[in-house]
Amino acid sequence: MGSCTSKDSELPQAPPSKTSLKRQQTAPPTVVLPPETAANGSASAPAAPPQPQQQSLAQTSDRDVKILLLGSGESGKSTIVKQMKILHKDGFSEAEAYDYRPFVFKNVLDCVKNIINAVSDLAPDLVAPEGTEPELDGEPGSRKHILAPDDLRRILDYEHTVNTDEPFSAEIAVLIAKIHGYPEIFGFIKHNQGKFYLIDSTEYFCSEIQRIAQPHYVPTTADILRTRKKTSGIYDFRFNMGSSTVHMFDLGGQRSERKKWIHCFDNVQLIIFCVALSEYDQVLLEESSQNRLEESLILFDSVVNSRWFARTSVVLFLNKIDMFANKLPYSPLEDHFPDYNGGDNINKAVKYILWRFMKVNRFGLNIYPHVTQATDTSNIELVFAALKKTILENSLRHSGLLAAA
Repeated sequence: MGSCTSKDSELPQAPPSKTSLKRQQTAPPTVVLPPETAANGSASAPAAPPQPQQQSLAQTSDRDVKILLLGSGESGKSTIVKQMKILHKDGFSEAEAYDYRPFVFKNVLDCVKNIINAVSDLAPDLVAPEGTEPELDGEPGSRKHILAPDDLRRILDYEHTVNTDEPFSAEIAVLIAKIHGYPEIFGFIKHNQGKFYLIDSTEYFCSEIQRIAQPHYVPTTADILRTRKKTSGIYDFRFNMGSSTVHMFDLGGQRSERKKWIHCFDNVQLIIFCVALSEYDQVLLEESSQNRLEESLILFDSVVNSRWFARTSVVLFLNKIDMFANKLPYSPLEDHFPDYNGGDNINKAVKYILWRFMKVNRFGLNIYPHVTQATDTSNIELVFAALKKTILENSLRHSGLLAAA
């Protein structure tokens, strides 16, 4: 059996032009994608590579479906896998949820320490001089010297490793809640996020710190979905879809992890490439001078124009639409991509980013975009319901049990 599906076994039809973003609770903004989004370029695709000599990671049968989750770090790949566990494996047991506890604590500390270090570098006037009390009089939002140096040092000195079962310090939680409550800190993050590294869940975790610091805290499903836990290597998550077993591979997105991907390129029916829309004004963890959306574009270019994927269909998840919509009014897209001229119109902004990704598809792979919010289970359930038919048909064509159209 060849290493890639044939051209005839690509997804048979593009998704509808209107991407559903309904939620059971608060719905994220609806974005209408252009009616023709699957690329069918006239350029010749590169020749498919020979069968790799190394053994495939998954010993899959002809009826199994092999899906690669690709994308740069923090694009939402691991969150998609968590959603598959919720939707297809009855979610997380209490013991599994408890295992996430130290990672939640680490996320909280990483967020706050990064903010403190950034304030010290970029807005030192927010810190009171040594030996003086913070100055909290005046109009909230425009004050200076609001942070006590001793409080900042106590937070920076506090360590909580992922190997301990200790609860989060209640004293440190109080300090974090106090700092997070200052409107000046909110304004600082809002206007400087592109200058330092910060995970997307910062606001969520800081606002939940008092609950998280309870002695018998167990992470909720919402906490787990927002917990950043670096993917190292390759993780194979398996679940049933119809009569097929789906092997969904979550691959490390940081630069140091990408060299490991080559082992996964055998017998791939589908790629799901995740892009965080909200990363347009953020920088890489690995390289603070590199824009994260530009990095995703470079990676996407290398995937869709790779000989390994010459006959593989690609689903493009334009993810984190909720965060993108929230920040677009105060962090203009054109500040980071000068050729954009649509202002804070969410539809125009998403279509522009989609256009940038489609433009690098030089060999005309079929690319099917969906606007997603990976932390919203109902949204991901709807998206995968729309994908289910095409995934299963693709699997049957790959196995020769269904004639190509």
